[in-house]
Amino acid sequence: MSETRDLFSRQAREYAAFRPSYPMALVDVLAELAPARGLAWDVGAGSGQLSLVLAERFERVIATDASAAQLEKAPRHPRIEYRVEREVHASLAGASADSIVAAQAAHWFELEGFYGEVRRVARDGGVLALVTYRTPRLEPELAGVFERFYSGTLGPHWDPARRHVEDGYAQFDFPFAELPFPALAIEAELDAREFLGYVSTWSALASLVRSGGASELERFERDLLAAWGPPNRRRPIVWPLAGRIGRVETGRV
Repeated sequence: MSETRDLFSRQAREYAAFRPSYPMALVDVLAELAPARGLAWDVGAGSGQLSLVLAERFERVIATDASAAQLEKAPRHPRIEYRVEREVHASLAGASADSIVAAQAAHWFELEGFYGEVRRVARDGGVLALVTYRTPRLEPELAGVFERFYSGTLGPHWDPARRHVEDGYAQFDFPFAELPFPALAIEAELDAREFLGYVSTWSALASLVRSGGASELERFERDLLAAWGPPNRRRPIVWPLAGRIGRVETGRV
């Protein structure tokens, strides 16, 4: 886990620049389910892609991450407080959070310890959401190039935890009263530079380069640009959202 966190620290600038944001519709669902809209805890917040959206619906957001470098790149907002903390040792007060969200992060967590913190920090009836986005969907002329690189070239370099991203955390132990996960997606229009910037944030890419595969990355970039057309052309990219949502019944009044 420490190597992964160090990797995200090294890539903090790219992560902040190129990772997609989350749709307001997701936060609307979480806000409707929460017992109140006082405090949201964004766990494993990275560079604040979800924190900023949560701040539109909750009075206060505490965003935590183990990487100080990531949080330094996060957007400033009067309702967001950033804290350098792991998911198993939060400084939030007990029974304080209406909504607890981990977006594209829970597969790196020590789950048992995190769930203990969830039970401590959540208000009775609070909501926990583990959110992830799956492999992006591209237009047909790009999809083949992308899939050969993603599953073929990078296949051996993905951390085993990646399987949890692909299956929407379906294999996770989830000891909370489960609620339906909404059918939503992140949708964006990116030019070629922006899409390759997003690819550059992948942990598997760093592993490929370290193992001497820089030429394979260069081949992918050439093939993608050839299929893309004019590099400034903006193309639709869709990341389907998946995950688990549950209500935290603590019994506290």
